[in-house]
Amino acid sequence: MVYSKAQITAIGTYVPEKVLTNSDLEKIVDTNDEWIVQRTGMRERRIAGEHEYVSDISCKAIEDMVKRYHIDISDVDMILVATSTAEYTFPSAAARIQHYFNIAQTGTMDISAACAGFVYGLQLADGLVTSGMYHKVLVVGAETLSKITDYTDRSTCILFGDGAGAVLVERSEDKPGFLGSTSGTQGSGGIHLYKTALGEQIEGQELQKDGYLVQNGREVYKWAVRNVPEKTRELIHKSGLTPPDIQWFVPHSANLRMIESICEKGPVPMERTLTSVEYRGNTSAASIPLAIQLALDEGRVKYDDTMLLFGFGGGLTYAGSIIRWGVPDLEK
Repeated sequence: MVYSKAQITAIGTYVPEKVLTNSDLEKIVDTNDEWIVQRTGMRERRIAGEHEYVSDISCKAIEDMVKRYHIDISDVDMILVATSTAEYTFPSAAARIQHYFNIAQTGTMDISAACAGFVYGLQLADGLVTSGMYHKVLVVGAETLSKITDYTDRSTCILFGDGAGAVLVERSEDKPGFLGSTSGTQGSGGIHLYKTALGEQIEGQELQKDGYLVQNGREVYKWAVRNVPEKTRELIHKSGLTPPDIQWFVPHSANLRMIESICEKGPVPMERTLTSVEYRGNTSAASIPLAIQLALDEGRVKYDDTMLLFGFGGGLTYAGSIIRWGVPDLEK
């Protein structure tokens, strides 16, 4: 049974101008285009400028949304930003967005859930709007991962890029847009993907304390391929749907080979899967809205399509939502 009274009504995205190609990486570390494409499916990623931060690119994604759909955000009453790379611990990136747009009265909060953060943000927005506590919520997924990437480590520096995506979630009494959700965490796997702050160890294991993102790619890959197919299948069943009811599967764009393995084992095939990985890289919390926007630009996603969004990553945590796409098709 669907209890939601919320709907996504608009979307906007932004990626920085600077492009980092595989050829560029060949000049930085011992790697090559063929090796990167074969193992990750990535060809390019976008890199934020020296003084370009999460709040900056978030504002540009929101401006893109406002321009595309000619909407008013002056009455937004909550801003949620999913990010692991905000420029400050506080004030939050959400608070910086409120200041930039001068929204008179709105709550603000950053969400720390790594690559699952955007879907968690959508779940929170649905709950807040459905409860009647708030009526118009901005949900943003934004990252500047290049600023915490070690470009001497060829196993990680080939993966990550920067970008932002924003959606507007509003109350919808007659046609709810959220059909089901799930989430979970395997906290024992936190050591496999981390960036230190104040702590120096996890469960007695010493951490690499240099401010860079650290990832055990093999362990994260195994966890995702083992869990995501099972959890997506359970979510579809729990929502009273069947796999053919899902027009589009939109997983976190971690690595194209990982996504292919997930689709081989999961309920939705690769041909009905949307990614942003090839020309955006792994953008963590931003990867799902970037993938949706690319598909919209290509005319693939249409109003009323049913989509399964699934974020997974640091924690190790995951979050999935099945949504009915409520954004009106733009006239070409």
